[in-house]
Amino acid sequence: MSRIAVVTGGTRGLGRAIAVALKMDGFRVVALYCGHHEAAEVFHEETSIPVYHWDVSSFQECAEGVQRVEAEVGPIDVLINNAGITRDAMLHRMNEQQWVEVMRTNLGSVFNMCRNVIEGMRERGYGRIVNVSSINGQKGQLGQVNYSASKAGVLGFTRALALESACKGITVNAVAPGYCETEMIEAVRPELLKAIVAAIPCGRLGRAQDVAQLVSLLVSEDASFITGATFSVNGGQWMS
Repeated sequence: MSRIAVVTGGTRGLGRAIAVALKMDGFRVVALYCGHHEAAEVFHEETSIPVYHWDVSSFQECAEGVQRVEAEVGPIDVLINNAGITRDAMLHRMNEQQWVEVMRTNLGSVFNMCRNVIEGMRERGYGRIVNVSSINGQKGQLGQVNYSASKAGVLGFTRALALESACKGITVNAVAPGYCETEMIEAVRPELLKAIVAAIPCGRLGRAQDVAQLVSLLVSEDASFITGATFSVNGGQWMS
């Protein structure tokens, strides 16, 4: 039987590309979303991938949602934590709500989802977890203290959980995309976007498929010896 993969933020942008790639690889994929109901309906119609709606920043909703998926689809073997938001502002102008919302969604959701699948993975002796961080979690970004902190936290979380889980046949890795052609980057002012592309040695924005193909590798049976690693997908913009 095909393994079951769950992708948070899975109906648009990077998440959509990852969900489609995993389906093509033979996984039974479930895509989670919180807002944008119309986009989720279109995604389901185009891909036939089942979609589930809940707020991954809520531990209770994650607990109930995971139970529902496992009852209706089956045990979760693969988890892609992709959900993320921005609430950009310089720190001296940032309010508490902007900080809390980003931390709860970008970092809190990783705990919420992992905590609710990790026991099952440990009992079955198998699991693949990939957490989506960001280039700005590696290098920081002006106006994104909240976002950069949340995405840097994802990297520490990944390494610690990898250490805890390796002996149980579970790998935990992170991908750190650079600037990609998604709705998030489309909101950037044209002059700023031009400057961003100029700073990328490859001379272009990333494509969602660039990230999806790497995730496909990390969740494959062949990747059992890769864990606790962070993979940068940024066209050479940041090397560490």
